[in-house]
Amino acid sequence: MNNIQQALQNRILILDGAMGTMLQRYKFSEEDFRGERFKDFHKSVQGNNDLLSITQPQAIAEIHSKYFAAGADIVETNTFSSTTIAMADYDMQDLVYELNFESAKIAKKVAEDFTSKEPHKPRFVAGAIGPTNKTASMSPDVNDPGFRAITFEELRVAYKQQSEALIDGGVDILLVETIFDTLNAKAALFAIDEIKEERNLDIPIMISGTITDASGRTLSGQTAEAFLISISHIPLMSVGFNCALGAKQLTPHLEVIANRTNLAVSAYPNAGLPNAFGEYDESPSQMASQVKEYLDKQLVNIIGGCCGTTPEHIKAIAEIASQYKPRPILQSENLAV
Repeated sequence: MNNIQQALQNRILILDGAMGTMLQRYKFSEEDFRGERFKDFHKSVQGNNDLLSITQPQAIAEIHSKYFAAGADIVETNTFSSTTIAMADYDMQDLVYELNFESAKIAKKVAEDFTSKEPHKPRFVAGAIGPTNKTASMSPDVNDPGFRAITFEELRVAYKQQSEALIDGGVDILLVETIFDTLNAKAALFAIDEIKEERNLDIPIMISGTITDASGRTLSGQTAEAFLISISHIPLMSVGFNCALGAKQLTPHLEVIANRTNLAVSAYPNAGLPNAFGEYDESPSQMASQVKEYLDKQLVNIIGGCCGTTPEHIKAIAEIASQYKPRPILQSENLAV
């Protein structure tokens, strides 16, 4: 805990880029996803990227290594969908503990290797906790607005299982990310709080919402300020936004929270907005030039990339961020409360 807090005071920390974008480069087949262990599994598993931590661990380690080599201080575990809720799509709920534990171990080993080579620049692992594919605040059925596909309690149980496995695997931070429904995030934070109390553990928590469109709101309807206020009851290391928007479009929403919190602020936007084919065209230099605005305005303490970003993007961002002092953080309380 003290180690990363000290690093935050000393410099702007660099988060890694997209895992999925990098995995697409491998062009893994159904057989590659299955590996020997799941060769007779009854359902297609192609696209289950988290499973690759078990069947293609070397590829996951390579991607972490490339991001660290590009200048990242923090990499995220390959666990965005590693909850029983999300894994139900593949009938792989029973693998959840193993997926999280193995993903954390892979990332931690790579981080330790880099730290041993460069002790002046310790590397950290953030346990990635995605939003699941269900929402506690809204109905998936337009004809039945009162219906909910998931309960707070079901989310709490799922997030607790994931978080415990990530901690057992050795993560340094827990990152509740891509939050489109703050009630889901509250279930994750509640579960983490339980673990911290049960284990007498103080693990830093990063939280990152996602603004889904030009309205400046999350999918469940909150503005940036409302999002900040609604999660401010939990002790956090950082708060911020990721995904959905490119760096330029994210700027005003970061300004809102940066001016209203004493916490560290994180941002990891997409490489611009997707084109007609769903691909991201923004080059590393283009993205870095837009991130420069964050730095000029002292909006962020942690900066990285989401969809479409690669080690080349992270390298360009890291180079420009190294020229700036970190945004001052007091680590006392949230101004929004």
